[in-house]
Amino acid sequence: MRQPFPNLSSRSTVMRFALIVPAAFMMQGCLAKTALDVVTLPVRAAGKAVDVATTSQSEADEKRGREIRQREAKLAELERQYSKERARCEGGDAGACADARETYAEIQAILPTVPLEPR
Repeated sequence: MRQPFPNLSSRSTVMRFALIVPAAFMMQGCLAKTALDVVTLPVRAAGKAVDVATTSQSEADEKRGREIRQREAKLAELERQYSKERARCEGGDAGACADARETYAEIQAILPTVPLEPR
């Protein structure tokens, strides 16, 4: 059987070839990048997990410093409170004397956890 347009089939084959060849070359780069990403993903994930799980020395120092500052702030607050309660106790308020004793006990519990500053 004879085709009605004999040149059309050869022209369409050439057009297909002209579109497929550059597309194939472009796809190789995409496939190579995707393959590289897939291969390196477990290594990057493991590295990130180790990074999250470990604490650096500077992070540990910052955390310790933050905790010390919080204890110092609590100690200063208790000392102000104790001062006020003692003043009221000396004024004759028996309830303030009991509160002052409780506050003093809290101060004694926190005091060993606050480092001494060099003078």
